[in-house]
Amino acid sequence: MTGQIDDYIGKVPDFPKPGILFYDISPLLATPYIWEQAIQELAKLITPFNPSFLAAIDARGFLVASPLALKVGCGIIMIRKKGKLPGTTVQQEYSLEYGEDSLEMRDGIIKPGQSVFILDDLLATGGTAEAAVKLINGVGALVVGAAFLIELDGLGGRDRLRNIPCKSLVTYSA
Repeated sequence: MTGQIDDYIGKVPDFPKPGILFYDISPLLATPYIWEQAIQELAKLITPFNPSFLAAIDARGFLVASPLALKVGCGIIMIRKKGKLPGTTVQQEYSLEYGEDSLEMRDGIIKPGQSVFILDDLLATGGTAEAAVKLINGVGALVVGAAFLIELDGLGGRDRLRNIPCKSLVTYSA
């Protein structure tokens, strides 16, 4: 199964800047039977955790979490970049290799004690996922795991998430 998914992940050199190899999920999304298989595989990984919510990280995490929430039978909370959500939000700042950024989620949707599973398309350095964990834990919820379509091994992402189960469908060496 993983080999089939790998066949539908584009590898785009020098994007968005020279020296970067971008992993493009567009071909995967454009191929319904492979996309459905990927969602089925992720659902098998997530269902045993029985989460109350999937926390979808902006923006490709939304694509992954939406069909999964229906299969797993839970809600979705969007984790977005600062200023993208209406209403009252809670915020978590985090460091990037080129500066600082901030993630937000709507306040009051996730209640203390509820279980949350984090979803995104790619795990690289883990900074964004780690900030999402802090954001969710900060409102008293429990992060029970994280899953990614793609993991770039060797960039430290899994190490930053060492306190939670971390799953991925395809792993590439960075």
